[in-house]
Amino acid sequence: MDREKIFDEMKEILKVIKPSADFTHITEDSQLVRDVGLDSLTILLMSLALENKFGFKFEGNPKFTTVGEVIDFINSNTTL
Repeated sequence: MDREKIFDEMKEILKVIKPSADFTHITEDSQLVRDVGLDSLTILLMSLALENKFGFKFEGNPKFTTVGEVIDFINSNTTL
């Protein structure tokens, strides 16, 4: 799947999880906690929504720091 498509879908999910936040300036280098403003609960909600959207399961307890790391994981673990 195209990285840009994954990134756009991820931003749409983030808008639902944190509707008051402005995600127009996030990039693949944005850190999930510092720059995007996620905490453990919103990371869990994002993970569940991404699993549902892209049809895969996060196995174990992956540690992601940046938006790009999440996109890399989705890109390598889906066949969409």
